[in-house]
Amino acid sequence: MTSPLSIRSLREADIPLVCDWARQEGFAPGAGDVSIYRQTDRQGLWLGWLGTEPVGCIAAVRYNAVYGFIGLFLVTAEQRGRGYGLQLWRHAMAHVHDLGCVGLEAAPDRIRDYAGWGFRPASPTTRWRRAGAGRSEDPGSPGPHCDLPAADPARPGARLPEATAASPRSPSRPWCLLEGASLPQEAVQRFDAQREPSPRPHFLRQWLRHPAGQVYALVDAQGACHGFGRIRPCLLQHGEGWRLGPVVADDPAAARALVEALLQRHPGMVLIDAPGANPQAAPLLAALGFSPVSETLRMYRGSVPRVSLADVYGLACLELG
Repeated sequence: MTSPLSIRSLREADIPLVCDWARQEGFAPGAGDVSIYRQTDRQGLWLGWLGTEPVGCIAAVRYNAVYGFIGLFLVTAEQRGRGYGLQLWRHAMAHVHDLGCVGLEAAPDRIRDYAGWGFRPASPTTRWRRAGAGRSEDPGSPGPHCDLPAADPARPGARLPEATAASPRSPSRPWCLLEGASLPQEAVQRFDAQREPSPRPHFLRQWLRHPAGQVYALVDAQGACHGFGRIRPCLLQHGEGWRLGPVVADDPAAARALVEALLQRHPGMVLIDAPGANPQAAPLLAALGFSPVSETLRMYRGSVPRVSLADVYGLACLELG
């Protein structure tokens, strides 16, 4: 007889355990990822318990009043096949049942299961891997960016100065690569909101400000964003590496500039999850030395988002899209 499962909200103290589970499953959790999921929706992450033993977890995060995403769904190997996964799943679905659209990334062997719950295929997502050849540099040394001042929050549309002689702009590519305090947060938020299935300001603000890793943005002289990307440490099944994401850009040239800059200071194994909805992502990543290693399927329940991910070269994460 199956023992009763108790489902409780994830606590901060539970995060190391969940990260270790995710590492063992090959999810490659990034530094700070689960904490950000929890801060985005404090009611949207749970652990399943048998008495005092944790046996599984799931996330169903409400980004806003119309869109949510399910992920980080697993049950420990020794407790599978006993219905605990189904109990976690039902609990998560109850949390997002009233949303107009819910997304997830389905492993190939789970596609039929999710289809039975009303999820429909949208596009494949491919995980790419590269043995990084980047060089380790002093993070404070001049990188491939323009010498521009930090954005003035009181004047988000203020014109930025022209590039210096040390970091010229091409007439065909009139943008600069900014990082750290120079990032124009509002411009990046606007850029992302036009290219993702649904605006996610709270999640993205935390994602870009997290101290682990590095963030770059491509910004023109008027302060408009033309792309941004982040790289962060992650836990591999055997050892540590890096995860790229998100990488969102106007075109392949802008995406390449971002990826090359992000790889520069981060030698080692690098992973990126590229949506098949962007046909230009695969050839770009192949040209940069990445190789495909696995595939999932983006699925939606409810109204399919109008935004197609066509400018997304790397997802922030598979767990939350």
